[in-house]
Amino acid sequence: MKKFFKKIYFYVLILAEISISCVTTKTLTIEIPQQSKNELPQTIQSLTLVNRTVDSSFSDLDTDSLQKLFYVKNFNYDTIINDIQASDTTIKALGELLFESGRYDFVIPENRFLKFKKNSFLNEEMPWNEVKEICEIYNTDAVLSLDHFKTRVSTDYKKESFYDAGHDGFAWASFAEMKIIYEALFRVYDPVQEKVIIREFIRDTVIWEDVAGTTADLFERFTPVKAALSEVGIAIALDFSDKISTTWYRSYRKFFVAGDANLKKAAPFAENNEWETAMALWKETLKNTNSKTVKSRAEFNFAVAYELQGEIDEAILWALKSYETMYRQITYNYLEILKRRKYTLKRQSR
Repeated sequence: MKKFFKKIYFYVLILAEISISCVTTKTLTIEIPQQSKNELPQTIQSLTLVNRTVDSSFSDLDTDSLQKLFYVKNFNYDTIINDIQASDTTIKALGELLFESGRYDFVIPENRFLKFKKNSFLNEEMPWNEVKEICEIYNTDAVLSLDHFKTRVSTDYKKESFYDAGHDGFAWASFAEMKIIYEALFRVYDPVQEKVIIREFIRDTVIWEDVAGTTADLFERFTPVKAALSEVGIAIALDFSDKISTTWYRSYRKFFVAGDANLKKAAPFAENNEWETAMALWKETLKNTNSKTVKSRAEFNFAVAYELQGEIDEAILWALKSYETMYRQITYNYLEILKRRKYTLKRQSR
């Protein structure tokens, strides 16, 4: 019986500690940059985006006209469709993605559809005098060209019966599937080195599927071919952007907001990234407190502040101070995170 009460007391202590920890910290959501393995050299900060794919094999049918081609075939059709809008969507989406990564500036000229020569399989590389002229006109460091773009659309429609348990009988359902197999080739031309520094060939498939009780209901909501081709353009842009630009992933950081008045007062400033004000309040806490608990919390907060300002070494220093003042699992875990971040940053800087 005595042992039983000891267990109860132990669990109460654990629950109390958990409840206290929940109210003594707040969580910040942060975005951490991750450089691509194929990121362009630092000498290239700006790009002119051009399109060298559109020729007489391309068309720009509107949504209804393009859809009618497939309906005439009962939505059972397999054909190559080179769509101008889809190709152009690739360029426009890519520019926005590269800019949003925070790594590159870009220019998309109004006259972005350039003439090109083609061999048996792919477009020939752009002449260097043309590359240099484009970079001079638009004051950019390099040319990023879409040099190949091909989309094959395959659709399938069928109507099948199935057993409906709810009505204890058979019913009919309409099924539709659309696949778009796409190919794209990007080249990045460096006018200074007169060298193609990136050649990236992308090939993949995007699939749409749906089912409905009637054919009318099915195609009322099924993605039109025109819209699907534009979505493929965006998919291609996303794929290539991930290969050469900085990507961002979401992470979370806790910081202490209870223990003394200044920790509480600093909380809204930390949440708004007003680090100078928050750190001034935490400095007051370190100056005036005799509590190891409060001191270690303030030191931990300094570590978070320095990390989020990009000073990883300072963050590690303050996290170690907090760990030495008072052991906490949260501090130990945070030190491990900081060490991994430092290692990653060191590798990226090579």
